[in-house]
Amino acid sequence: MNFKSSFLNEFYQRGFYANCTHPEILDDIFCKQKIKTYIGFDCTAQSLHAGSLIQIMILRLLQKHNHQPIILLGGGTTKIGDPSGKDSARQILDDKQIQQNLNGIQKTLENFLNFNSANKALIVNNNDWLSQLNYIDFLRQVGRHFSINRMLSFDSVKLRIDREQNLSFLEFNYMILQAYDFYQLNQSHNCILQIGGSDQWGNIVNGVELTRKINFEKNDKSNLREVFGLTTPLLTLANGQKMGKSADGAIWLDKNMLEPFAYFQYFRNIDDKDVVKFLKLFTDLDLAKIDELSKLKDQEINKAKEILAFETTKICHGLDEANNSLQKAREIFINKSSDQFVLKEIKIENGKKLTEIIQACEACESLSQAKKLIQGNAVKIDDALILDINLSFNQPKTFNLQVGKKKFFKINLI
Repeated sequence: MNFKSSFLNEFYQRGFYANCTHPEILDDIFCKQKIKTYIGFDCTAQSLHAGSLIQIMILRLLQKHNHQPIILLGGGTTKIGDPSGKDSARQILDDKQIQQNLNGIQKTLENFLNFNSANKALIVNNNDWLSQLNYIDFLRQVGRHFSINRMLSFDSVKLRIDREQNLSFLEFNYMILQAYDFYQLNQSHNCILQIGGSDQWGNIVNGVELTRKINFEKNDKSNLREVFGLTTPLLTLANGQKMGKSADGAIWLDKNMLEPFAYFQYFRNIDDKDVVKFLKLFTDLDLAKIDELSKLKDQEINKAKEILAFETTKICHGLDEANNSLQKAREIFINKSSDQFVLKEIKIENGKKLTEIIQACEACESLSQAKKLIQGNAVKIDDALILDINLSFNQPKTFNLQVGKKKFFKINLI
């Protein structure tokens, strides 16, 4: 597609674009004025993880093009849980835990966004209005605009029903409340655009339609403006794994939950096929520079991976941590600095399986977990990826063992 506005053009060129309501009209508005756009995050953990990076980088892109991003934190909707893409209901969190999670997410976002500029990012909490709702009035004013027939056709609902998996009435209400969020932000902040993942398309369209209907009914001339929805593709890695997960767990954006070096290593060790895509999505590098890096092949691709890891770590954790991680990675993988490895002497006796060695190093708690680590491409011997869960050793041998992104051992089999 060819967009005239600088924001949508770069949005599309970087690979963020999936779908949009009335894209030509929205493009024209982006050309003529600065607009307010919101992206929502529920407060299910004390930090966001790499699975939310696409949305966070879009917020950065909005600021780059002088538009104002609004971050909606779901202090209210977290109490319900979004059924989109879920096989079961979320664990119900109490108000104290939700507030702790909200505070943690806000602190994380401060590393990515500018909260002091003229187009400073705004943070709002939908609990501020959802907690004040009168249920009967809400049903009369908002609920009547929703068709049960149509709601049942949305993938987030239909897939759960087709699989005969329980979908509670509590979760069923989520899409109505999310739509109401858009209306509230349109009224209070003149927000005209919601952006989310493509799994949110149905919820976003609901918000667009609800806002238009209520504004039309009220005949509010100041609010009879266009509102829009824009979605991004769902991202999976080249190996089919979900973005933001690793064999060691979630790739958190808070350094207290995942050290910066482990974050660096996650991007340094991605599949070659993902490098250019990730450079576009998760760094601020110019597209022309990324095009140059895309021409690197074979062993040269490691240079592009190093740049990707450095740039992503710099954005998330700052320049000092990015430099420290880069230096440490080079010591381990280029200079093979021995002080990075924990020495382990293991008796072979009648033979020793690699899974047993991994467990003996206390890199995992069980043999079954050791197998999963190998199957998850998380185990290397002398920098070579190991895929054989039955690999065993019958003779004395010394080698370097890496488990996950941050566990390194020098194994001496005796």
